[in-house]
Amino acid sequence: MNAVEIRELINAGETSRVQFKRELQAKQADDIVAELVAMSNFEGGKILIGVEDKKGTVIGLGFEALEKANNYLFNWATNNIKPSITVFTETVNIDGKFILVVTIPAGIDKPYCDKNMVYWIKSAANKRRVSPEELKRLYQSAGKLYAERQTIADTSISDVDLPLFRAFYQKRYNENVETDDISRLMTNLRLLKDDKLTLAGALLFGENTEVLLPDLHISAIWFWGKEFITDDYRSSENITGNLLQQYKISVNFVLSTLRKVQGKQSFNSLGIPEIPKIVFEELLINALVHRDYFIHDSIKLFIFEDRIEIKSPGKLPNNLSVEEIKRGIQRRSRNIVLTSYVSDVLPYRGIGSGILKSLQAYPQIEFENNTVAEYFKVTIYRPKIEPIKTRC
Repeated sequence: MNAVEIRELINAGETSRVQFKRELQAKQADDIVAELVAMSNFEGGKILIGVEDKKGTVIGLGFEALEKANNYLFNWATNNIKPSITVFTETVNIDGKFILVVTIPAGIDKPYCDKNMVYWIKSAANKRRVSPEELKRLYQSAGKLYAERQTIADTSISDVDLPLFRAFYQKRYNENVETDDISRLMTNLRLLKDDKLTLAGALLFGENTEVLLPDLHISAIWFWGKEFITDDYRSSENITGNLLQQYKISVNFVLSTLRKVQGKQSFNSLGIPEIPKIVFEELLINALVHRDYFIHDSIKLFIFEDRIEIKSPGKLPNNLSVEEIKRGIQRRSRNIVLTSYVSDVLPYRGIGSGILKSLQAYPQIEFENNTVAEYFKVTIYRPKIEPIKTRC
């Protein structure tokens, strides 16, 4: 980086991606290691050494201080962090004063911890200890743990919708299923483990899912106007059930709220929805299949006068960006079992294709990937209705 770029970072102040340190001393080991861990577990970042903490005043470092800082950093990154990380350093001249720019890449072997087995994560400009649920999601992001493969306590084969599973198996493998074989087959498909349903098994083929998975539903609300007002709405519904049930009910909920337009149809026709049905089919399936199931919260389906929002728990997986998903770029899903089988249960066409199909059918869609609050939101803007002109 050059001096102009560094000066811009300094002027912007400390953030989750940039931290200032006046100098490095041996006694700072625990604090700096925690910062390195937090950035590695997050999205990476930079530490500018030789800059006054908080104020952003360039102090500069002498040759000996630069050499010591480099030695400390590489020693701590190798010996005080598990697994060890790689940091990159660069000396930059700012107005005749030398500072050390330390670049910490986003980790590829998450989660990382310090020598005391403490896991850290960035929170705005600060760092904090990782909660148990966040630790699971860090393991998930590294492909070491999957929410969908966790078993659900107090479940058994008796909680399976047997006709639905039989129909799935017949469609996928062209084989009939005997009752005595269901437990073995579901175990082989990672839908059952130790005689208990996995999360994927319950989501795809569970009965009474509202009891088994009370948090994993769709909260649907139809508001009167353009604002979120919790005590003033047209209707609301907690849409529960397995994925097929949630999908069907939520699509019907949306369609019931849409205005119908005549277009080029005859006067006696029923009209067509103001937004194509395929948009909601694709985006609701995307939310149900690709959400983060380690976050015990509902999908939010909000209908406003001017827009419709679908808000899914969890940010985009595998460091995907909004621009990448709009171009149809695909990476491995966080829910591999669901994506493997859901196409034989729902009209699912594969990772990435749902976003593309929605945009092709109706371009007035925006996407927000909030990595701090950990949610992914789709906003579909409703077309403006022109006032009806009357003759005087």
